[in-house]
Amino acid sequence: MMWKGIIEEYREYMPVNEKTRIITMLEGNTPLIYAENISKDFGINLYFKYDGLNPTGSFKDRGMTLAISKAMEDGARAVVCASTGNTSASCAAYAARAGLKAIVLIPDGKIAKGKLAQAIAYGANIFAIDGNFDSALRLVRDMADRFKLTIVNSLNPYRLIGQKSAAFEICDCIGCPEYVFIPVGNAGNISAYWMGFKEYFNNGKIDKLPHMMGFQAAGAAPIVEGRVIEKPETIATAIRIGNPVSWDKAINAAGESGGEIDSVTDEDILKAYRYMASAEGIFAEPASAASLAGLIKKVEQGRVSQGSTVVCILTGNGLKDPDTATGLSLHIRHVSGSGKEIIEDLEGMI
Repeated sequence: MMWKGIIEEYREYMPVNEKTRIITMLEGNTPLIYAENISKDFGINLYFKYDGLNPTGSFKDRGMTLAISKAMEDGARAVVCASTGNTSASCAAYAARAGLKAIVLIPDGKIAKGKLAQAIAYGANIFAIDGNFDSALRLVRDMADRFKLTIVNSLNPYRLIGQKSAAFEICDCIGCPEYVFIPVGNAGNISAYWMGFKEYFNNGKIDKLPHMMGFQAAGAAPIVEGRVIEKPETIATAIRIGNPVSWDKAINAAGESGGEIDSVTDEDILKAYRYMASAEGIFAEPASAASLAGLIKKVEQGRVSQGSTVVCILTGNGLKDPDTATGLSLHIRHVSGSGKEIIEDLEGMI
């Protein structure tokens, strides 16, 4: 049967009715990939939920389909968001499909090229501000009030309701895992997953709940440090946020589930980024690798039981941030046109 997008597939869990015009690009149904090699390394059963294969290359599409559909139902003329990249791409794409104007505010010089290229291509009205994501979001709130715009950041409740669909997909595929490791930026996604798992549990679809293990980048870890970070910094641009909108919801998700929110360094993230790609052939953006970096940290601390079923959430595609990968191009050798050096290398290698 053809996949219809997350709203139609999980309609009984979505706040839509016959008046709702569904704006979809068949988001969701992303692969849950068994990590055979890393599983052996750690003595666990590890799966990657690869949401980088959504239509615009990130998990944001799950929430955006519902946020834009409800905006249309409410008669919106334009939508607005602040973004470190992925939200701007998703907002612009779904707004274009709906015939709405999209206004996006981004931190100047702090957005990965792949994401900026998407927002441009989809025809968004883009404003690069002299400030960080938190500054951009403050402006978005002001603009929305003044011009009656619909905000589609994760403070829009429909965003999280749409994003919970990923938890449903995991359970439909393998049941409920013991642990879910997930990057934490604006902190909406960990909240959305927990919402989804609880709804499936309450409806008898699963008979247990997972431990939600959230990870911020060390240079942008306000929840871990218990304070707003005025100038967050990390190579993982998608989670470079100093004052998360869903801060309290994230703490609640971790606490209720018996999980935690911790941080990993940029060095940890890049190590996991390379490891995932070279060991499993999965290319995800740096922020996604925070989930695997967190898992590695907890395995080394003895916090993950042997034989456990674990899901790491990969929130975005590696092609979103090509500069990070090309910046690691230590294995590129420049050789003469004759190829003599290549032959010599292969003779010693193969």
